[in-house]
Amino acid sequence: MKLDATDLFGLFTHFLILSLLAVGGAITTVPDMHRYIVVEHHWLTDAQFTASIAIAQAAPGPNVLFVAVLGWNVAGPLGTLATMTGILVPSTVLSLWATRWGAQRRETRFVRAFTAGLTPLTLGLLLATGWVLAEPYLRDPAHRWGALALIVVSIVVMLRTKLSPMWLVALGTVAGALGFV
Repeated sequence: MKLDATDLFGLFTHFLILSLLAVGGAITTVPDMHRYIVVEHHWLTDAQFTASIAIAQAAPGPNVLFVAVLGWNVAGPLGTLATMTGILVPSTVLSLWATRWGAQRRETRFVRAFTAGLTPLTLGLLLATGWVLAEPYLRDPAHRWGALALIVVSIVVMLRTKLSPMWLVALGTVAGALGFV
């Protein structure tokens, strides 16, 4: 798909704003990426969006690679440039500044409270991301029970074992290949 300059700028600025909300990593902003790319602009389908994230997450490398894949699937190389620049520049600058500022004040009450408050925020954002990725499969009667079983197995395994999440990705791959999900 070829986007005009206005759409590319909109994509860039949207990811620029999301960068500042990416507490816990860019993956926590997936629900809003989905809303913007799939629901509002129809640049990708639910399946394309989910596949973009799954492919990037299965590949070795930084967690943020899924942003490049989304940008590529929306608008090719210019889409990748827009999404990656948008997601990386503000968070990088803010992280460098905040790390230096926080290191000088790490024992203050404010810094300790702020750090402790980020944990529930990150967990909530990750749960929202999981819902956005799972919801299309849970809505589809042909895949509902397989998707639900995979979600339950994943939760139990992650809470009760130290098994690498990559094994769960492999399980999801097998379940999808066999048509369960």
